[in-house]
Amino acid sequence: DVEAELHVIGLFDGDELREAYRDVPGAGDVKTAFKKLTLLRPKRPERLLVVGLGKRDDLDPERLRVAAALAVTEAGAYEAQTIAWALPEAADERPPREARSAAVVEGTVLASYRFDRFKSRDGDDLAPPRLERLVLAGGDDAAAIADAAEVARVASEAANRARELQSLPSNVVTPGHLADRAREIAHAYETITVEVLGRGEIEQRGMGGLAAVARGSAEEPQLIALRYQGGGQSRILGLVGKAVTFDTGGISIKPAAKMEDMKMDMSGGAAVLEAVSAIAELGLPLSVVAAVPATENMPSGTATKPGDIITQLNGKTVEVNNTDAEGRLILADALTYCVRDLGADRIVDIATLTGSVLIALGSTYAGLISNDDEWSRLVLAAAERTGELAWRLPLHPEYKELTRGRDADLANLSSKRKAGTIYAGSFLEEFVDGKPWAHLDIAGTAWDVGRPYVGSGPTGFGVRLLVELARNLAA
Repeated sequence: DVEAELHVIGLFDGDELREAYRDVPGAGDVKTAFKKLTLLRPKRPERLLVVGLGKRDDLDPERLRVAAALAVTEAGAYEAQTIAWALPEAADERPPREARSAAVVEGTVLASYRFDRFKSRDGDDLAPPRLERLVLAGGDDAAAIADAAEVARVASEAANRARELQSLPSNVVTPGHLADRAREIAHAYETITVEVLGRGEIEQRGMGGLAAVARGSAEEPQLIALRYQGGGQSRILGLVGKAVTFDTGGISIKPAAKMEDMKMDMSGGAAVLEAVSAIAELGLPLSVVAAVPATENMPSGTATKPGDIITQLNGKTVEVNNTDAEGRLILADALTYCVRDLGADRIVDIATLTGSVLIALGSTYAGLISNDDEWSRLVLAAAERTGELAWRLPLHPEYKELTRGRDADLANLSSKRKAGTIYAGSFLEEFVDGKPWAHLDIAGTAWDVGRPYVGSGPTGFGVRLLVELARNLAA
């Protein structure tokens, strides 16, 4: 009885359509294999999309995200702006109904995103209308379903905002643009305050890593700090996100092929900003601080050179052996700032940091490195629940030895091509003052994953994970 332009039901292997639909043309050809779609045209509703879910025992939130995304694609083909989903029943309520409803919302909202800001369209080239409404049907506990759906909506819309920042070109998303976005977030919520440091203050405070990376660019670097005061527990969650708004590699310049994609090297910073906005929208009862070091990495006559030695905010010296290993330099200062100036008790940093993680884990898992087993467990649990998966890599004293410099305390890159992702994590551990810390390397998951609900291009990876982590800490 729900009014919608497209009704969606999921069928498992062995299931049959309701009797009312069995005589509809095409009903006998319905496929139940996972991701198979069948569009029927009964008198009511006008369009019924049957999505194959495969074996009932294989149902999990990820399958529902994918199924919901496929439904969005089908809705776009028919210019449908409203979708009604009948939540499928799960064997022994695994996953529970709340998780099923959240997954459908996530898949729907994420799949609805598209980046077309700069396209001129007229006539037949007009894009189909955007999806405006999703209705969930099924289940007795409407309040619980609604609550789960609302959290999923807020987190997924925040992820889409991060994807917009990832998509925009670097002549739009400059460090100053990200600072302005942080100010917008702070203006929208009384629970958030913002502070932005420019080049002069960055240098004056001794943030030698951020200052060194920014030296080659005419764009003003920014250290963006947000504080969210939601009350609740006294421990403070710290979030740090790398935001290199364009990464040429600096003097150690990258190859020209695919360099245009290096506008996405600010993905970690975008994830942190929009996660904080979602945490505030949900009103979670905890305190969160965030530090986003934002800069370009450009070659010029003033740029940092290979072999230069810099001093980081915590006083440690670093040999810059390769200017394309710049992310760890700006994160190092931001981590120290997050702990010492913002008062974080436990920290997650998120960054498109190493190509090595793409080789090791592909686009399925982010790399996770942590100095604390319990903190790692909490981060991994949030990753599992959101489908933003992470795989823990080891820390070991032998890896730590690789980071030692010849003429300084540390080297930002070793001449030995070993354990690149772990090397970067071992380097960052030097700047957290022993606090529980987890590093997420999203170089393989931030862009071009290809899952149906994010497609190619920006994924907003990390936003939903960080929001889920904050929810769990606030519970």
